[in-house]
Amino acid sequence: MSQPVATVLERNLHHDPVAKAGDRDRLLVEALRRRAPASVERLCTRYGDRVLRLATRITGNEQDAEEVAQDAFWAAVRKIDTFRGQAAFGSWLYRIVVNAAYEKLRVRRGRRVGRPWDEARPPYRACGAATAEWPAHDDDPGRRIEWRMALASAIDDLPVDYRTVLLLHDVEGWSSAEIARVLGLGVPAVKSRVRRARLLVRRRVRG
Repeated sequence: MSQPVATVLERNLHHDPVAKAGDRDRLLVEALRRRAPASVERLCTRYGDRVLRLATRITGNEQDAEEVAQDAFWAAVRKIDTFRGQAAFGSWLYRIVVNAAYEKLRVRRGRRVGRPWDEARPPYRACGAATAEWPAHDDDPGRRIEWRMALASAIDDLPVDYRTVLLLHDVEGWSSAEIARVLGLGVPAVKSRVRRARLLVRRRVRG
């Protein structure tokens, strides 16, 4: 018995490295709506790393980020019939992640946000600072750690709306348009928040 054309096409797209992401997402959405076997697993495999990274950037805590990712995937599966395709599936999913992360922060209000990215030097220049403002003794491990902690603390202390756009724009490298779609904002609002966040971080780091 021949297999349905959709099934064959889906398999080919799944293994074809040059297949368009939009086509793969369309077939994934169809599979999720049909409650097809392994569709949830494929969703997690395709978007797991990106969703967890986004959740970590917003919550600042790996354990919370894992819970956010699980909640977001579960919400996406439950709400898949509400996805109308007016935006890219990835943008729709990321907005669910952002909302779940915001809810986690609201529940955790009053507790100090952790810093899972302390092991990597944050892009200080990306926060609007001139190169000369980075410590002169850049090869000194102690100075690097000191400034890294100061920058991490400054970003952690930003209001969550500002911290989110700054991390998405300057750390993750998203465009203003991409952030606007995910957060449901206008592009000018995103750019304004990025500028404001950079200013707040500079003021905090300079003391």
